[in-house]
Amino acid sequence: MEQIVKDFNAHMDKIRMYGQLMGVSGFDANTIAPKAGVAVRAKRDGFFSEKIFLMTTSDEMKGYLEGLATMVDKLDPITVARYKKAKKNFDKNTKIPSQLVKEFSELRAKAHVVWQDARKNDDFASFAPVLEQIVAKSKEVAGYRLEEGQSVYDMMLDDYEEGMNMEIYDKFFAQVREVVVPLLKAVVGSNKQIDANFMKAPVEKAMQEKISDFAAEKIGYDMERGYITESTHPFCSGTHKTDIRITTRYDERDFVSSFYSILHECGHAIYEQSTCDSIAETELSRGASMGIHESQSRFYENVIGRSRGFWNYITEELKGYLPKSFGAITPEQFYEAVNQAGPSLIRVEADELTYSLHIMIRYEIERMLFVDNLPVSELPRVWNEKYQEYLGITPPNNTLGVLQDIHWSMGAFGYFPTYALGTAYASQFVAEMKKDLDFDGLIVKGDFAKITAWMTDKIHRHGSMYAPAEILQQVCGGGLDASHYTTYLKDKFEALYEVKI
Repeated sequence: MEQIVKDFNAHMDKIRMYGQLMGVSGFDANTIAPKAGVAVRAKRDGFFSEKIFLMTTSDEMKGYLEGLATMVDKLDPITVARYKKAKKNFDKNTKIPSQLVKEFSELRAKAHVVWQDARKNDDFASFAPVLEQIVAKSKEVAGYRLEEGQSVYDMMLDDYEEGMNMEIYDKFFAQVREVVVPLLKAVVGSNKQIDANFMKAPVEKAMQEKISDFAAEKIGYDMERGYITESTHPFCSGTHKTDIRITTRYDERDFVSSFYSILHECGHAIYEQSTCDSIAETELSRGASMGIHESQSRFYENVIGRSRGFWNYITEELKGYLPKSFGAITPEQFYEAVNQAGPSLIRVEADELTYSLHIMIRYEIERMLFVDNLPVSELPRVWNEKYQEYLGITPPNNTLGVLQDIHWSMGAFGYFPTYALGTAYASQFVAEMKKDLDFDGLIVKGDFAKITAWMTDKIHRHGSMYAPAEILQQVCGGGLDASHYTTYLKDKFEALYEVKI
């Protein structure tokens, strides 16, 4: 038994090392890599993707899994968790031809660059052909993996959040829509006017970089084990708890955009930096799921970062960096400005109230792509119609519309719903945290360490030892409950805008 466990763990470690190489390569490609090298990088990514795939689905892996299956009840918890993950991947992927995996990886690497140029030039027509290929390849890959009676899109949803499917998401978004749509209408019609124009005061990029470092360290991101740089789309990436990197983007007329991107990505990074040492050298050190991961990013960005207590605490320190622009601004003015709500076009800059509507639109469109076979050429029209339906606005161009997100160029279908799901998870976790801590009081004092310590004990340290449903059960004593989220939004924005629904 000891030899099988040793050999299995060594095999899994090799797979993880290749994955770490791809992680570093991906970070480089999204930040500083020259465009001229895209073909070389695509070929390299394809090579490593195929290598990982072959190791994950090899006869050698099959032998380890068969051997471990006879002794699961005798294994330690970490080995059991590694075995379960490896077996799930093996069972799902053994039918996929390795050449297809390689081709798909190369296609995504090329598509990313095409998307970047299309977004910059408002040129959906140049992106459409490669997106059609990605949709087709996604369906082809899924065809090898589908279980009897399972739909392609349900499988994709489960890939990003184990146990999730369209039935659950349909119910979830219906609950959100029932509260958020009328609440948004009430907010738009409110007599309460919030002045946020002062937030558009110009802030030089160099100063924004200083503020980014300040904000990141303030909420607990360890810069000794991290790094902040720029990218087209903010993200968090890393290979180990000692090497977790984040990116943001800077707009000199909108410093708050990078400020909240930093808080969001720090939520992801703090999660990754806080896994326990016993799983740090394994693939279990990553987050439990995309939804659980998003619960942490949305928690730091919104529940903390857009709270009244946070601005009562942080205002004076922030004004120290920008005395001329914000010297006369009060904490209450900051609080109201960062919570100004209303229809908007860009998901990553959406206010807390409307954010899930942006996600719902993407979920419904992906559903149409994979359930109703919506042609890619129809995406701009459908996108614009849904923005008009739910938010009452129509994008003036595709850069501000269907081209704004990186996800589809990556083939990451099924990813978007986890953003809204994670926001709902965060509200459930806070409800439990408030039973143990003076949550609001700690924020006013800037004592984020105790808040993070609670999250670390309940969630972070376990990495992906447990499935999302298991984490919810352990922390909250039950499953997904959207009422905590909708109640949070209702209470906050009814008070802020002096309305009632």
